[in-house]
Order: sequence, then C-alpha cells, then structure tokens
Amino acid sequence: MINKINTIFLKVICRILIKKNQFESCVLRRLYIKLYDIDIGMYSYGCFDPKRVPAKTKIGRYCSFAPTAYIFGRNHGVNFVSLHPYLYNSALGLVKQDTIAITSRVIEDDVWFGHNSVISPAVKFIGRGAIIAAGAVVTSDVPRYAIVAGAPAKIIKYRFEPRVIKNIEKSKWWLRTKSELQKMIKLDSGFIFSPGGVDETN
Repeated sequence: MINKINTIFLKVICRILIKKNQFESCVLRRLYIKLYDIDIGMYSYGCFDPKRVPAKTKIGRYCSFAPTAYIFGRNHGVNFVSLHPYLYNSALGLVKQDTIAITSRVIEDDVWFGHNSVISPAVKFIGRGAIIAAGAVVTSDVPRYAIVAGAPAKIIKYRFEPRVIKNIEKSKWWLRTKSELQKMIKLDSGFIFSPGGVDETN
C-alpha cells in the first residue's frame, strides 16, 4: 500500500515537473527511469508520456517530439489464436509472463518527430539528427541525418551531404549544455545556422 502511494505521489511530481521545466529537469528524468524505464536525455521534450513512449526506450539529448507522435513497444500476437492483449500482456492477469517482449530501442540526439508520426515495434534505432515527417509510419531503423516520410516511411533525402555530416559529428555539439550552446551561438562563424556553408575540417 505504501509503495502504491509513493508511486502515485511520484507520478504527480512528474506531471508538475513536465509543466514547469521538462527541458532541463534532472529530477524528472531520474523519475522516468525509475517509474517507467524510459531514459530521456537533457533538453529533449514532448516525450514525457508513457502512453506514447514505451518502456525500454532510450532517448538522446535535444530531441523534439510533437504531442501526437507515437512509439509502439510491441505488436499484437498476429500468430496467436487471438490478437487480444490478454494473450501477451501479463499485467492483464491471464498469462504468467509476457509472451511478446517490449522492443528495446535507442533514439540518438536531436531527432525531430512530426505530428502523427508512428514508430513501429520493429524499429530499434533512430540516428542522430534524423527527421520523422508528419504522418510517417516508420517500420525500419533510420540512419543519422535522414529525412523519412510516408507509410511505410522511406528515406526522402539526407539533411546534409557526407562532408557536412562528418563536420557536425566531429563538433559533438549535442554534448554541450544550454549555456555552452549559447556561447557557441554568440561566437558562431556560420557553422551553427549554416553548417553546409562552412568548412570545419581544419
């Protein structure tokens, strides 16, 4: 009973922190690991919702989630006699243990999920800097800096040419704090807002 009360209290705290400062709250992130087994990097937002983001999901820093983006943890039992979750979800009481595992997945840093985008249980990796277009139904892993759209989603193009991607990866800007990023912006020689037009190889 005490544990149940504690859990309810912590969930209330989460809701308060989401409204107050989901971009930067370290406490909120620790609670999401403890309560939901969802690991969310600093400055990522829109993903503090266990109804839309399943357990065993690791999200990098600076990710942007539209409020209608969904990630699904597992499929229904298409090979079972019934598709009903009674047959695969042990929390519902009919099976002793889950018969379909929740997918473990990694979403790297600075990924943008558009409105009504859907990530299927088959997806285990979404690379840094990728864009998931509005309405996309993603059924396979997404490479870094790819823009995917459609149902099923396909790569439309890459955000940058390989040379620019190499420079961005070399910068490791996503590891910077908010204040460090602010300094980068003030000292910017063009790389921040137009990385394709600046040669950072030297």
